Amino acid sequence: MRMEFSKMHGCGNDYVYVNCMDSELPNPEAISEYVSHRQFGIGADGLILIMPSEKADFRMRMFNADASEGKMCGNGTRCVAKYVYDNGLTDKTTITLETLSGIKTIDMTVVDGKVTEATVDMGEPIFKTKEIPMISDHFVFMDQGLVIDEDLTYNGTAVSMGNPHFVIFVEDVDAIKLEEIGPRIEHHHLFPERTNVEFVQVLDDNTVKFRVWERGSGETWACGTGACAVAVTSIFLNHAGKKDQELKVLVKGGELKITYKSDNHVLLKGPATHVFDGVIEIPEAIINKI
Repeated sequence: MRMEFSKMHGCGNDYVYVNCMDSELPNPEAISEYVSHRQFGIGADGLILIMPSEKADFRMRMFNADASEGKMCGNGTRCVAKYVYDNGLTDKTTITLETLSGIKTIDMTVVDGKVTEATVDMGEPIFKTKEIPMISDHFVFMDQGLVIDEDLTYNGTAVSMGNPHFVIFVEDVDAIKLEEIGPRIEHHHLFPERTNVEFVQVLDDNTVKFRVWERGSGETWACGTGACAVAVTSIFLNHAGKKDQELKVLVKGGELKITYKSDNHVLLKGPATHVFDGVIEIPEAIINKI
């Protein structure tokens, strides 16, 4: 099967985008795993499908590199907005997008007829452990110790921004052995749906930097929902930032700006970049993979 696609990224958080407005893609889970491979595929953090919606202007489905389906991707939503505008699927600079974590509103910045960046209303953060979900006797799990094993405990905060996150503040994010500790927290038994993991370093009163281990993808160069979780937690714990003011969040792939508003909504602002278009042949064995 020939599949036309676009490669796009938001601060290095890269996905393969497929226009499914007219027809659905068969077995997207297996295709995501196939095309995401950095050596044998296109190379990406996953696959995002752009689809029609009965509830919003468009609908997004996103799949991680390990074939699991995700509920939300902040960087992905910005690139979806760029795709539909730049390719003439809409002439609106504000659209609504249906995701598994609800309908998101996206405002686009257009320069010379192309979208350069976008701001997404990511909704409200969730701290209730049962809704994240996290298995805990605590109503919220904020700046508390998570026992990894007998000799290792990390103080962190559990929060959902449409998907679960565990936010940990450290003195030096670059010193963290993320490939070792990330999977252990991702698969921790207290997170029944696994979790994303953020290690955060405060640089100044209005700037933080973090590294992220995304469930299903490993370390990525950026994570939009993760940046929102980091910003909200930073403000709650008085580490950096204030409500109704932009907090600069540095990621491996660039800079995101997060505003935690007084109405409890979180705005994610950042670039959306088109890399290239292409066509790939998907083997029948992948399409029929169980």
